[in-house]
Amino acid sequence: MKRRDFIKDSAATAAASTLGFNIKTYAGSPNGVVRVAVVGGNGQGKAHIGAYSRMADVEVAAICDVDDSVLKQRCGEVEKNTGKRPIEYVDIRKLLEDKTIDAISIATPNHWHSLMGVWACQAGKDVYVEKPCSHSYWEGKQLVTAARKYNRIVQHGTNSRSTAALREAVQKLREGVIGDVYMARGLCFKWRDTIGKKPDSTVPRGVDYDLWLGPAPARPFNPNRFHYNWHWNWDYGNGDIGNQGIHEMDICRWGLGVTLPTKVFSMGGHFMFDDDQVTPNTEVANLEFDKNGKKVMIVFEVRHWMSNNEAGIGQRRDDKGLVTDSNCIGNIFYGSEGYLAIEGYNSYKTFLGKKQEPGPSRREGGSNWENFIKAVRSRKREDLNADIEEGHLSSALMHLANISYRVGRSIEFDPAKEQIVKDGMANDMLRGKYREPFVVPEKV
Repeated sequence: MKRRDFIKDSAATAAASTLGFNIKTYAGSPNGVVRVAVVGGNGQGKAHIGAYSRMADVEVAAICDVDDSVLKQRCGEVEKNTGKRPIEYVDIRKLLEDKTIDAISIATPNHWHSLMGVWACQAGKDVYVEKPCSHSYWEGKQLVTAARKYNRIVQHGTNSRSTAALREAVQKLREGVIGDVYMARGLCFKWRDTIGKKPDSTVPRGVDYDLWLGPAPARPFNPNRFHYNWHWNWDYGNGDIGNQGIHEMDICRWGLGVTLPTKVFSMGGHFMFDDDQVTPNTEVANLEFDKNGKKVMIVFEVRHWMSNNEAGIGQRRDDKGLVTDSNCIGNIFYGSEGYLAIEGYNSYKTFLGKKQEPGPSRREGGSNWENFIKAVRSRKREDLNADIEEGHLSSALMHLANISYRVGRSIEFDPAKEQIVKDGMANDMLRGKYREPFVVPEKV
């Protein structure tokens, strides 16, 4: 071993040992099974459990959740399907002490994502982390640093990166199928009803509310800030741009081939409903990029109620004719020779020339979780379709848009310094505040 590698590995081990964790490298268990722990069994956590349960030589070995009813239900479902009950954990820190776990798959509220990811890297676990990987810009950087420092495989939950159709669509854009691409739009038109108003109440039986809050400020329990509806409160979520929208933001950035913007302006509001939602239900964000000396831009839109469909997204034909869905989720790329429309995660179409003649198209899915397990086995970061650094860059777009919305003005960003310039108030918002002891560390 080279001296510099010895020093680096020794430092990593020392840092992890301060949390009582043990560094290990996955070398394959004797029977070739990758043992995964899913953290957060509600909502998207069910998709994680289902994905791993369908894979050969992968075991959902543990489930961690602060809600005892959810925890026991998910463990029971896995036991019924596989004949083996996962180990139950409530506290992520206890789970990370389990040396038999190879990887953790995080499906908690957003405010926990980066901290859990950092802790897992320090504990020698590989990580699949739901989108967005961070609740603020700074902590996303910390997670990337931890992944590199401890040589962990860390996949971001932007599932479209692993679908055959979208990988082909991006390749077609690179090849110039629609000419010189100057703009990408992300559409998140989703029929979302009011969440109403609910008073604070007692914590439900079997819920460890202190652990659920984790890094977030202490405040009374409210069911409208708990399961799923936490998305619409800044303490835990990032609004719909950080929920459904982060998928479209990622596809926009991926397709354009850009990293961080130079200018961002976002505006919107909470329209129509008088309820407990704090984040905007309608938002339009404009982001400008310098791509090799040329200006390109991303326009992202959230709408929450009745809306139109665009470029055929959310429309299909059946025996009754044209059917239009209430949702319109996807992307449109505009170029000098036509436009390319993406629907959801697994299909694209192209429209070429002034007559909008149909061009290349494809509908085919893929599995981001399978891609993650492949990289866990190979130990090659380049095998990942959605490496954590890509996830951080895409999450950054959402954070910058929300900062512009919250301060109510355009912001300028320096990609080299990773700072908002000429606006101290906005720049301070790149970093969150944490409740002890659930603090994202300065030095990971």
